[in-house]
Amino acid sequence: MYLHSGCFEVAMKIYDITMPLSADMPTYPGDPTVKIEPVTRIARGDAANVSCISMSTHSGTHIDVSRHYSDHGLSVDHLPLTLLVGRALLAEVHGVREIGREQLKRLPLKGEERLLLKTDNSALWVRQGFWEDYAHLTEDGAAYLVEMGVKLVGIDYLSVERHDGNGDVHRLLLGNGAVILEGLNLDGVSPGNYELICLPLKIKDGDGAPVRAVLRSREGTGTEKEFDAHTSKWPLA
Repeated sequence: MYLHSGCFEVAMKIYDITMPLSADMPTYPGDPTVKIEPVTRIARGDAANVSCISMSTHSGTHIDVSRHYSDHGLSVDHLPLTLLVGRALLAEVHGVREIGREQLKRLPLKGEERLLLKTDNSALWVRQGFWEDYAHLTEDGAAYLVEMGVKLVGIDYLSVERHDGNGDVHRLLLGNGAVILEGLNLDGVSPGNYELICLPLKIKDGDGAPVRAVLRSREGTGTEKEFDAHTSKWPLA
């Protein structure tokens, strides 16, 4: 897609960062698996193809809202869409399993409301089953993001918190007005600034919901200088 702005041409590229929902995709331990079963099929003489889907509200690429950890928290159907559409920083954090304040302080987070973390988790999607040793935020890291005013935190596996965590990372983020975007597929997407469009299913009183998430980048001859996230070297000393 090409847009003309003034005297220069801007190329618009769209990245689909959503994992396809399928029966063989990994699910978080304890959550129901994804089931997609045929109801009617043209091959069997029916007029149309119709399927039945059964899954958790936290399957695949999905959003966590405060209702996930509080009966009185904001539900998916009342989530302001302005939070889910807009400028986002995609930062690369490789070679570390625990992402804390020390790692996040090296990122230019001032003024950024949406942060997507591209980690070594990207390699886990091609493996079978659920893997417990994924990269994740620490409680200290979550507290730092709250201090910096980040309102949306995304990561490239099924949870932003460690597998044996007690929920404090979620509670810290969600309890301070942030939402969590989990299960992203960031393979092949370079670090930098993008426009995020992330729309969840509008589930009444939902504690979470699957989303279709995309990133849009503008490549042209404009004068705005973009952040080069490759300047941070990992692992960090």
